[in-house]
Amino acid sequence: MTKKPAAPKKAAKSTAEKAFEAATKPVEALAGALDPLTTAIKRATKKTEPAAKPEEPKPAKGALPVSPLAVPFPKMPPIPGVQLATGRAGFYKHEREDLLVMRFAKGTAGAGVFTRHGVGSAPVDWCRKHLEMTKGADVRALVVNAGCANSFTGKPGADAVRRVASAVAKRFDCRQRDVMVASTGVIGVLLDDAKITQRLPDVEARLTDDGWAGAAQAIMTTDTFPKGAYAEAMIDGEKVRIGGIAKGSGMIAPDMATMLAFVATDAKISSTALQTLASLYTRNSFNAVTVDGDRSTNDTLLLFATGQSGAPNITRAGDRRLADFREKLEAVLMDLALQLVRDGEGASKFVKVSVSGAASSASARKIARTICESPLVKTAFAGEDANWGRIVMAVGRADEPIDRDRVKVQFGPLVAAQDGLISPTYDEAKMSAYMKKQELEVSVDVGVGRASATMWTCDLTKQYVAINGDYRS
Repeated sequence: MTKKPAAPKKAAKSTAEKAFEAATKPVEALAGALDPLTTAIKRATKKTEPAAKPEEPKPAKGALPVSPLAVPFPKMPPIPGVQLATGRAGFYKHEREDLLVMRFAKGTAGAGVFTRHGVGSAPVDWCRKHLEMTKGADVRALVVNAGCANSFTGKPGADAVRRVASAVAKRFDCRQRDVMVASTGVIGVLLDDAKITQRLPDVEARLTDDGWAGAAQAIMTTDTFPKGAYAEAMIDGEKVRIGGIAKGSGMIAPDMATMLAFVATDAKISSTALQTLASLYTRNSFNAVTVDGDRSTNDTLLLFATGQSGAPNITRAGDRRLADFREKLEAVLMDLALQLVRDGEGASKFVKVSVSGAASSASARKIARTICESPLVKTAFAGEDANWGRIVMAVGRADEPIDRDRVKVQFGPLVAAQDGLISPTYDEAKMSAYMKKQELEVSVDVGVGRASATMWTCDLTKQYVAINGDYRS
């Protein structure tokens, strides 16, 4: 039913670098001590260049054609205090890895941000409850499965999670509350925990310090390429590592965007400080991307600090010694978030939408989100049609304050409309040529204030309908 995936197209460095640098902005500052310390992301100039050719794992049999917007998996060295292993639990009919286990050094601090979806899921309930109970003081393991969300499964689903955590705890000699669990896949299907527990001996035997690429691939569902990000930072003169993986392709929307993301560092940071950073940097990364406007029941971001580097113990998120770390952590989360959009189901266009001149930040974000999630706007992108009227339509239906006679709409550097009507410099031929690019920018000034917001989305193609129409078949 599916074709053999083609190799990911490698975007020209100048285009990708410039698009990312232009897209990313610093998050709103923390109050008090952190306020003067939040710095702008400088990924393009400060990132660590891979020393070797990036790893590009082959997609599993049955996978979808690789997104034309895909980026290579980065070279990710081991992070002290983290071991990883994957296995096949059998949640999929075809041959593929669908189970990930991560083991952490004793004393690893943990933090998490989860979906606010009304239904939620048994794994999310488990992680949220036990991070609150333990304050994230000693997280020892993470178990992730793809192919079954274990959401809307009631008490039986909760019992399945508990049995998985208990089995892992016995093998790793820790408490079951120190084991985090995450799932992704079809909603409404009860997790067959025996598929996981019976594989634990084999998976434990395969634990390795260097397994990020395989881990990223094992948690994929309709993803077409594995997603990873890596950076190095300095804390008080000591180098620390930050690495993470994510999965997500469809059912992506703000409010803890639909995905699973697991990020680890060998820095020694208290769980309280780690939680503050996770919550802060989620807002303008994972909560600023949308593919289709649908939120999931299983959204999870887990952040782990193993404390295995030589850096000093940090207990406050606003500590000046964390300045470089904060910047690099934000860059890693943003990198992963933007990869979700690049892998949007059926996506062929990567689109940055910026709104300025709004009455408040919340208003700007709502207008940007309305533009990003409009089916008419997204299909226009797919058709390479600079239909600025659809942008104006979306701005107006956001039901936020705007000045119609001062609204300005731009596609890249080209002004489509201004002062309440079509721009006198509008050139259809230039607009059409611009819309053929894979990476687009839309800017809107609504003319009532000084607040702004940026979000990222993709187009809506026939392939999106095909993928989701066939999802369970």
